Amino acid sequence: MRVLMALIIIVPALEIGLLVLSGNTIGPWPTVLLIILTGVLGAWLAKKQGLETIRRVQDQMRYGQMPSDAIIDGLCILVGGVVLLTPGFITDLIGFLLLFPATRKGIKPWIGKWIQRFIKRGNFTIIR
Repeated sequence: MRVLMALIIIVPALEIGLLVLSGNTIGPWPTVLLIILTGVLGAWLAKKQGLETIRRVQDQMRYGQMPSDAIIDGLCILVGGVVLLTPGFITDLIGFLLLFPATRKGIKPWIGKWIQRFIKRGNFTIIR
């Protein structure tokens, strides 16, 4: 909970600082256009990746396989799409890292371990 509170305070402060720096460096209008561009590009990429993941989940379930990897992909895509809609360069970087399959592949094992820790502690339950 402390880490979450720190992120809620620190990330917006850093975002504001970077936006002001960007506005001073390249100008306010290019900064605003860049934020809009990353939001639109992120929404398009999230939709594209999300639809591919849904198809993959359906295929895996059709063949009787557990789609655990695809579910983690879906979670990454959801979080990546949401943070890309948040204005700022740090959240955009996080969002694109979660949306691109190549970088998401490196992040997924960490997320899997994080979920397993939650399950072992009893903070996360699976309903069957």
